[in-house]
Amino acid sequence: MRLLTLALLGICCLTAYIVEGVGSEVSDKSTCVSLTTQRLPVNRIKTYTIKEGSLKAVIFITKRGLKVCADPQARWVKDVVKSMDRKSNTRNNMIQTKPTGTQQSTNTAVTLTG
Repeated sequence: MRLLTLALLGICCLTAYIVEGVGSEVSDKSTCVSLTTQRLPVNRIKTYTIKEGSLKAVIFITKRGLKVCADPQARWVKDVVKSMDRKSNTRNNMIQTKPTGTQQSTNTAVTLTG
């Protein structure tokens, strides 16, 4: 009886491991089947990625986690991508520290005794 229980537990663990691997592969290889023509509000978009392949697309990821494929040649898509890039550059510039001018050297002497 113990052997049967141990075997079932092993099968369950193996199945969970295999299913987890399959699920992660599918999400990385998501492709667009169709492109939306409906404009998305910029304030609802979290990020985007550009996909090359048989169907070129810009994949917008909304703040709710939805993936929306759009035509990269459409004017509104180009405008949203530019807006997202500007926001990203603005944040990066705010994070970087700016020099405050020439710093005065301090005349501190360190004496090593040995």
